[in-house]
Parts: sequence; structure tokens; C-alpha cells
Amino acid sequence: MLFAGTSGWSYPSWKPGFYPAKLAAAKFLQHYSTRLNTVEVNYTFRHYASEKTQQGWCATTPEGFRFSVKAHQRITHIKKLRDAAEDARSFLAGLQPLSEAGKLGCVLFQLPPFLEADPALLRDFLQALPSGRFSFEFRHASWFTHETFALLKEKGAALCVAESEKLETPDVVTADFCYYRMRKPEYSADERKQISTKLAQHNASGRDVLIYFKHEETPEGALIAEELLNQSPKA
Repeated sequence: MLFAGTSGWSYPSWKPGFYPAKLAAAKFLQHYSTRLNTVEVNYTFRHYASEKTQQGWCATTPEGFRFSVKAHQRITHIKKLRDAAEDARSFLAGLQPLSEAGKLGCVLFQLPPFLEADPALLRDFLQALPSGRFSFEFRHASWFTHETFALLKEKGAALCVAESEKLETPDVVTADFCYYRMRKPEYSADERKQISTKLAQHNASGRDVLIYFKHEETPEGALIAEELLNQSPKA
């Protein structure tokens, strides 16, 4: 399956290009989920989503919709994965409403850019995680090694392929699914075609793909995600 969306949905500036001009903010997610089939939730980086909030998300979206959530900063930026296993398990347990509804797409662990590679640290953290779909976004180039990729493969966790002006993430498959974070505000027709071809190749190989475009003042990312879904044979 191809799951394409954006990193968030609460953007009034997407009117009228994506949201109808008179649509109330409370209905944004409902409308979003009629056109896209996943969203990345960054809210969880600083806050814990309550059971009521998650149940509301589930009730608002159709069957098959997926929420990918960013792990809390206490795990990745304060503890920097060290002795953070219990925090991670607690965070994951708090996502039970999404998980029970079958709407939890992936949990993204985004590491700080100043955290250099520490294979032993990563190994210990991965081994302490329960089963689930996890993706790791490394923002220091020292992590991009065969050892890192091997550790991710052993756990079945995906290397997050994230675009950045400062860092180029290698497109290495380490799991039975792929996770992309596209951060450019605009993509040319040729670039969109290249992305579509790459995602189709992953799907043809039996891998699910979750891809998220950055939100901007315009709905460009949402519209590109919708275009990809329309081009997908399984959309």
C-alpha cells in the first residue's frame, strides 16, 4: 500500500486550495481524510495525546487511514535514547487507542542533529522496544553506516529517508516498509515523476510506503500527496 500525506492538517492557509473556503477548522481532519490516507502527527513530540483525542481522530477518519506519530522529545532529545526504554514503552502504551483501531501507521524516532553515531546505544534501545512499526530519522551523517543499517534490519525498523538542505539521507531499505519525509516546499513535474516511480517500485516489491510532505503556507504538499495517491494502482 501507498500511504501519502503531510506532517499535520490544521492549516487554515490551505483554504481554498485544499480545504473549502467556509470549512470549519473542526472539520479539517475529516475533509483531509477523504483525500489523503495518512498524516504524520508532530504534536506528540511535545505533548501526550490523550485517549479522548485519539478516539476523536479515529472516529473522524475512515477505515484504512493511518496516523504516524513522532516520539516524545523526552526519549529522543532529552535522554537521547540512553536509559529511555521505559519512557519509550510508556509512550507506545499511550498510543493504544490508535493501535487498537488499526490506525497506527508508524512511530518516528527523530534524533537531534548533534547526536553522533553510537551503535551500542542504538542496539540497546532497539532491543528494549516491543514489536511494532518504527522508523528512525538520523540527522548526523555519522549514523549512515552498514552497522546502523544492520541494527535496523535486525529489528525490522525503517531508516527514515528525510530531505534536508544540510544532510542527504541514503535511500536504504531496512524493513518491510519505507518511510519518507519530503521537506522541500515545491517539486517540479520531473521530481514528482521520479518520486512516483520510486514508490511504485517499493510497492511492487511488496513493501508499504509511508510518505509525508512538509506543510507550508500553501497546500502544495497535500496536493502532491494526493497526486501520488491518484497515480498509485492501489490507491
